[in-house]
Amino acid sequence: MKRINVIILGAAGRDFHNFNTYFRDNQMYNVVSFTATQIPDISGRKYPHELAGSLYPEGIPIYPENDLPSLIEQHDVEQVILAYSDLSYNYVMNIASLVLSNGADFRILGPNHTMLQSKLPVIAVLAVRTGSGKSQTARKVGKILRKQGRRVAVIRHPMPYGDLLKQKCQRFATYTDLKTHECTIEEMEEYEPHINEGNLVFAGVDFETILVTAEKEADVILFDGGNNDWSFYNADLKITVADPHRLGHEKSYFPGEVNVRQADVVIINKAGTAPEGNVEKLKESIRELNPKAQIIVANSPINIEDPSLITGKRVLVVEDGPTLTHGDMKYGAGYIAAKKFDAKEIVDPRPFAVGTIKETYRKYSHLTEVLPAMGYGKQQIEELEATINAAECDTVIIGTPIDLTRLLEIKKSHVRVKYELEEQGSPNLEEIILNFLKKHGTD
Repeated sequence: MKRINVIILGAAGRDFHNFNTYFRDNQMYNVVSFTATQIPDISGRKYPHELAGSLYPEGIPIYPENDLPSLIEQHDVEQVILAYSDLSYNYVMNIASLVLSNGADFRILGPNHTMLQSKLPVIAVLAVRTGSGKSQTARKVGKILRKQGRRVAVIRHPMPYGDLLKQKCQRFATYTDLKTHECTIEEMEEYEPHINEGNLVFAGVDFETILVTAEKEADVILFDGGNNDWSFYNADLKITVADPHRLGHEKSYFPGEVNVRQADVVIINKAGTAPEGNVEKLKESIRELNPKAQIIVANSPINIEDPSLITGKRVLVVEDGPTLTHGDMKYGAGYIAAKKFDAKEIVDPRPFAVGTIKETYRKYSHLTEVLPAMGYGKQQIEELEATINAAECDTVIIGTPIDLTRLLEIKKSHVRVKYELEEQGSPNLEEIILNFLKKHGTD
């Protein structure tokens, strides 16, 4: 039987998972390549044969997504699989139209073909968009579970930007583990806060191996989603975080709408800083999409150790990278802190940007007043450091979830912004999780 030639469109995450769970040992298909976008420096590699399986003794090449039309023609491709997230519906249909115009089928694999089953209870924290507040929500869930005496294994959505074979299954319990695995800034932004909370973190490429490993050390699995992807595991409790600053995205971004429609609980975060009326409008939209979901309204109030470093000062604001780039936000917690504590001026970082940081501003033209903490490799981390130190400011406001001073030498006064989830009224996460534990016989 002739195998069907396939290309998987990805960004070093969902694409590998879809291959592992559906295509790896499937003799109906021949995956001729992956393509890569969103994240720098992930094309030009191979998915190694040790991970790809016996059908792919040479491994599978990874090309830039821009090469898609020529790849379809060159390899007589019949199906193209979309396997990454945080995409506007317009973008999805642009890609679909490109694929169809080149003669191939356009396909998206659904949850039933890609979700794995755990022997433990699973809670998944997902989102409508990147930067909605998954991280602080997942931390809050972990804290509640630990308070009830549960061992928590956080399995984080993949970010395998290095040696894929070495990253097959990773375990993080200390800062030393972050260094051992040569984590990027984006990876540390997700792993470090969990480590600080006392959670074990697992990540990597092969999520079946990761699950089996994590189950040995846990009572509950907590899947901490990336971008706005759906869970890699069949979750017993699905929590989706929505952002009222981006009203309407719950109906216009893929797969954020999937997460709202599947959710048991939808958290409307950042309510205190949202434009007037947006919280109520978002509630109406959620009820239309998923009448059965419980809705929680919450804030993520910021905390600054020394506000005097901001008040009356010229400040440079450094924010979480993905929230600003493919998350489309113009600002984050650092900017809100600058406004709240009356900074004299928010310095435009663009004149001081160097190397790939300058390229980031060209690609994401909506960014003007804040600096995304890009750090996908040693060179980019050095360029971020150079950009920060070149900026003409009194104070650097660090709005990322990690302590950047562990990675960068910042030669200016600096202050960190921290934020945690605070729900308003009832129901709240503690009540919901206690009911979840009773339901699953672990109370």
